[in-house]
Amino acid sequence: MLPTVRLLGLRRGRAEPFGPGSEPSAIRKQPFAARIRVTRLGLVGDEQADRRHHGGPDKALHHYPAEHYASWRAKLPELTPRMEVGGFGENLSTLGLHEENVCVGDIFRLGSATIQASQARQPCWKLNIRFGLPDMARRVQDSGRTGWYYRVLEEGETGPDDTLECIERPHPDWTLGRVLHTLYHDCLNGEALSALAGLEALAPGWRTLAAKRLSSGVVEEWSRRLNTPD
Repeated sequence: MLPTVRLLGLRRGRAEPFGPGSEPSAIRKQPFAARIRVTRLGLVGDEQADRRHHGGPDKALHHYPAEHYASWRAKLPELTPRMEVGGFGENLSTLGLHEENVCVGDIFRLGSATIQASQARQPCWKLNIRFGLPDMARRVQDSGRTGWYYRVLEEGETGPDDTLECIERPHPDWTLGRVLHTLYHDCLNGEALSALAGLEALAPGWRTLAAKRLSSGVVEEWSRRLNTPD
């Protein structure tokens, strides 16, 4: 089972103009010190500007591993000032949990709330703007250092000094890293896609994506998601 880890703070943000067309985004999340309510849609006061692609019950909370920032600083030293906790717009950050040891469906206690890992993050062009690098979203996708989302199974309260404790692991064979490898590297592996399509704890959108690939034998287009619009 995973180690119990301490939070490195909590963050939330408001939607504000962002990007080439001033599209709204809440990626600039700020730390806060008070205890807060965790609802089915995430932390009270945390906003998602694009509700079609962000937020909702299966993406209520975003977690980004703090140890990834050292890897990014080593790979992209010119971005060192931007590669600090909070850079990826995460709500939660820790040391000790990452895509290779967290599995789809893992259930955690967060304060008095219960949350479940639902899917990895699907990087989009807003990361290009955030970090001032035109292919940052592609780099994040290729690296597997995407972070992940939780759904909230039981609402409750949490604070920045709380711990995150894994209490149940229904799918030990499906780390988030394995899911990412299937979706972005071994893209037409029929056996893996079939398994993902039937993985009940995986967010419905990703199960549908896997089923569509399996039936069509075609990988969906990524350019609109990864490339910054003109």
